[in-house]
Amino acid sequence: MFKKEALKIVGGLSNASKMPSKSIGLPAKECGTGTTLRKLKESVCFDCYAMKGLYRFGVVQKAQYRRLEALTDPRWVKAMITLLIDQEYFRWHDSGDIQNMGHLENMMKVIRATPNCKHWIPTKEKAIVKRWLKAGNTIPENCVIRLSAPMVNQRIKHHGDNVVRVQFSAVHTDAPLGQACIAPQQAGECRDCRACWDSEIECISYHKH
Repeated sequence: MFKKEALKIVGGLSNASKMPSKSIGLPAKECGTGTTLRKLKESVCFDCYAMKGLYRFGVVQKAQYRRLEALTDPRWVKAMITLLIDQEYFRWHDSGDIQNMGHLENMMKVIRATPNCKHWIPTKEKAIVKRWLKAGNTIPENCVIRLSAPMVNQRIKHHGDNVVRVQFSAVHTDAPLGQACIAPQQAGECRDCRACWDSEIECISYHKH
């Protein structure tokens, strides 16, 4: 499969300005947990960044819904592998989130087939991840899943269910609740930082913006 065909199948990849890698954006309106959290003023999803600015443009919305529809295409896994096989890093979902167990499993098929690419999955879909793990699945060594704390200034912990390559993220307004994201000190860019992809770092804390 050629990359041109692969891009058409998956609906294209995202180019988030601060990131050192490609990403893939789905519509934030179709988030499961996020849709509920957006109604809570103290949640990390209230005033969601992925529903503001450039994300509101019609062309962006159309692209996100194309990608959402593409998730059920039987060629999606192969197409994503084609696009990521020569990448060093990939961030899943600069907008949107894991849709269901089937979506997560297909993501993992892509990750297993691209061992030279480091994958970071930020997600608020803790229930989906836990069900997937309880089914006997394991997270590949080139991947870290970061479960996002649902509320601002809240840090979540393993709560006794410590799983390799499942870590966390938080959003703070004052003091960081883990290793602080340094992007705000670097014009909003990651530059050479790869902390979010590092499965040894338990919690990355992002300043609310």
